[in-house]
Amino acid sequence: MKRGISFLQMIVGLSLAVSMAFASTEVNVYSHRHYDSDKALFKAFEEKSGIKVNVITAKAEELVSKLKIEGANSPADMLITSDIGNLYEAKEEGLLQKIDSKVLSANIPAHLRDADNEWFGLTKRARIFVYNPEKLSEKELGSYLDLSDPKFKGKILTRSSSAAYNKSLLASIIANHGEAKALEFAKGLVANLAREPKGNDRDQIKAVASGEGDLAIVNTYYLGVMLNSKDPKDVEVAKSVKLYFPAQNAEGAHINISGAGVTKYAKNKENAMKLIEFLSSVEAQTLFAEANHEYPANPAVKASGTVATFGAFKEDTLPLSEVGKYNKKAVEVATKANWR
Repeated sequence: MKRGISFLQMIVGLSLAVSMAFASTEVNVYSHRHYDSDKALFKAFEEKSGIKVNVITAKAEELVSKLKIEGANSPADMLITSDIGNLYEAKEEGLLQKIDSKVLSANIPAHLRDADNEWFGLTKRARIFVYNPEKLSEKELGSYLDLSDPKFKGKILTRSSSAAYNKSLLASIIANHGEAKALEFAKGLVANLAREPKGNDRDQIKAVASGEGDLAIVNTYYLGVMLNSKDPKDVEVAKSVKLYFPAQNAEGAHINISGAGVTKYAKNKENAMKLIEFLSSVEAQTLFAEANHEYPANPAVKASGTVATFGAFKEDTLPLSEVGKYNKKAVEVATKANWR
């Protein structure tokens, strides 16, 4: 009997060892990002580490909901989103866990990572204005709050307020200027719209180029991607508009991030941490910058040649946890302002 139990224990132990060995060679990623650059980065990580990267892509809201429903049974080891709002929510819902990494502390500036080390920024996008230089001059532009000025009536283009980038922009205005100012801004913005909010940032740039409006709120990397597009029409459109960094005499241009965190029930925690560390490295950050024209989060890495031509600017260094904190309030403010 004793010998039988030992044999059983040996089998169970062997199974666990095999299971652990298998688990140690992979990492499961839930990602909102859908770029070829990410596929190339995961492949580079696989070749460097021998760890296989399994990726499921979906909208960030869907991935966060999936993590909630799956709970401890979730296969996900790591969550990547392209906006601070959903990453912040994942932490607040207890879906992430703290990781201690000297590499990440060194590579990612403090305002781009969670104070409790549950999420880390990987890339930056500045939320800026593009404008028609035949209709507006740089001297007429200023901060985000200035978009509520009646002089812009019928001239402004933007996505809906439900777009993550606009929610985070509005959240940053609440954090920097208070709820009352944010509501005043949102109401003024709605009054000055050239059309009902619709489309993505690329559509806003095209609408400025076609004369549907004079100014649009967009992320920098959309302009970078269009300037390097294989479609000559995209290049022509991107070249016909000018870029302006808002709030240079105030808090600076609003910065959003793509970021990552290790999930609470990660079965391959060490592998997930290795992958995030790799994505923060000079090698990976250079590919992020060159392939998708996002600003690298790692200050040791330069922007792409195209993005460098946008020029230096003052960025808002408000800790992004503050932006995440006001994301739900931003939805309330947008609703009050009838910003669809």
